[in-house]
Amino acid sequence: MAIYIAREATKLWRKVCAETSVELQLLFEKWHLLLAGIVFQYIHGLAARGVHYLHRPGPILQDMGFMALPELGQDKGYLSETVFTSIFLSFLLWSFHPFVYHSKRFYTVLLWRRVLAFLVASQFLRIITFYSTQLPGPNYHCREGSKLATLPPPKNVLEVLLINFPRGVLFGCGDLIFSSHMIFTLVFVRTYHKYGSKRLIKLFAWLMAIIQSLLIIASRKHYTVDVVVAWYTVNLVVFFVDKNLPEMLDRTSGLALLPVSAKDKSDRMKEELHKPEKDNKIKDEHHKLLNGNTVDSTDRRQWMPMNGKHGEDMNHTLSDAAPNGT
Repeated sequence: MAIYIAREATKLWRKVCAETSVELQLLFEKWHLLLAGIVFQYIHGLAARGVHYLHRPGPILQDMGFMALPELGQDKGYLSETVFTSIFLSFLLWSFHPFVYHSKRFYTVLLWRRVLAFLVASQFLRIITFYSTQLPGPNYHCREGSKLATLPPPKNVLEVLLINFPRGVLFGCGDLIFSSHMIFTLVFVRTYHKYGSKRLIKLFAWLMAIIQSLLIIASRKHYTVDVVVAWYTVNLVVFFVDKNLPEMLDRTSGLALLPVSAKDKSDRMKEELHKPEKDNKIKDEHHKLLNGNTVDSTDRRQWMPMNGKHGEDMNHTLSDAAPNGT
């Protein structure tokens, strides 16, 4: 038993090392776009921090979702955050599963490059939207009488740039339309729906997105319009951005493996160059089978048609070889 476990552990370690080398090669090639997407996450947080200075508390707006869903209260506000954290961590772990499991449909670097493109496009629209009009926040710390509802003017630039993480993110106000939590949730769910392999998990992921939406409204963290706008905006953004991005290689067939060395690349190029010759050979064999001809290729000269130039040359050869007077 111990020998079996040691052997399997060695195989797993070799697999992790091989996958890491491939992913690192991709990372060295695509790091610019990945870094840009990560930097924009900070810009998005900076924008959300900035709009908090503009927020003015006021009466909560009339909302159909607030009328339909009972208020959870401050003591149960953690429920929506718990669901969101579960979705986030589950997607994060799943995105790295090619390092361990044999069922590999994508490269992790390319997947996150795609995910960050979806997030950046959605967050860019979100920044434009919540800066256009500041609504009074429905969350408890954003209501009238709360000390956190309005931020005093910043004393220096550093106070703004540091965005008071993570407290400034958890207790922000003014960045309402549309929900940032729903951006991440819908991007993750749509990505798994396309590249995941388990149908049951796909259905469960969409169910979790619906539950997350209801919990956000019941927790009074967003108005219903923030969630509704997120649902159609993020889905449209993902659809159009995904349509314009080059499709990722499908690794399930085993034909789209990334070459990890110059020799592999040269071998692949030679294979592509000789591919037309292989296709022609296959066509010739197929043609012979249809005609009932199963002779070896070395005897092809004996079966060449006696017409045209070749026939004439052969006739001359036979006449020259025949004895005179016959």
